[in-house]
Amino acid sequence: MIRVIRQIPAEQIQLLIFDLDGTLVDSKLDLAHAVNAMLRNYHRPELPVEVIGGYIGDGAPMLVRRALGDPDDQGFVKEALEHFMDYYRAHKLDNTRAYPAIAEQLEVLHQHGFKMAVLTNKPVNASRGICEGLNLSRFFVQVYGGNSFETKKPDPVGARKLLEETGISPEHAVMIGDSQNDVLTAQNAGMWSIGVTYGFSPDSLKTHPPDVLVDSPAELAVALGLQASAQSSREVPSSEGFTG
Repeated sequence: MIRVIRQIPAEQIQLLIFDLDGTLVDSKLDLAHAVNAMLRNYHRPELPVEVIGGYIGDGAPMLVRRALGDPDDQGFVKEALEHFMDYYRAHKLDNTRAYPAIAEQLEVLHQHGFKMAVLTNKPVNASRGICEGLNLSRFFVQVYGGNSFETKKPDPVGARKLLEETGISPEHAVMIGDSQNDVLTAQNAGMWSIGVTYGFSPDSLKTHPPDVLVDSPAELAVALGLQASAQSSREVPSSEGFTG
C-alpha cells in the first residue's frame, strides 16, 4: 500500500537517490554472519540475526561498536572492525539478494529517464561490489558509501554531492530509504523522501515520517508517478500519517 503524507510533484522529479541495505538489497544475513564471526574471534557470545538487524544503518563502525556493547577501548573497536570487514568482504554476496521486483522497478524507472544513484552508510567498496555482483550497477550514475565523505547520512554532504554532479536541484530529487537517516538526509538537503517499510528500520519512519510510504518494492514506480494501470499516481490511497 502507498501512503501519501505530502504529495511529491512526480512530473518534476529527475534524480532518485537510493539507500542500499534494507532498500535495494536484503543483506541482513551476511552482515549478521560477519558480526558473529567477529564475536567468535573474541570469544564472545553470538547475537541473533534480528538483534544485529536492529544495529544496521549507521555504518560498519557503529554496527561493530553496538555488537560489542559500546566498549571504551577504541583500539579494540578498531581491531574488531578490521576483522569484521575482512570477513564481510569475502562473504558479502553469500546470501545478499536484491529484494523481489527491485530490478524490474529500476528498469522501469531507468526507461522513463530518471537519473539514479546510491547513497549508503555501508563502506563504498563493499557497496559497489554488491551492486556489481547483483547486476544493479548499470542503473546508477554513482554509488557512494559511508566512507566516501567525512560524515555519513543524515548529514546531507553525500546527497549534495550527487545533486552537484548531476546538475539537478534538490526540489527535483527524491531520497528513497528504509530508515529515519534517509528521511533526515532528504530534509537536510531540501529533497523529497520515500520511506520503504519492508526494510530494516520501519519503526524509525514513524518517528520521522517521509513524504510517501510504500510497503513493497513493486510500488516504487507508482509512487514516483508511473502508472501501473490506467489510474493516475495521484489517485493512490493517502493518509495524514503512518499507522502501520
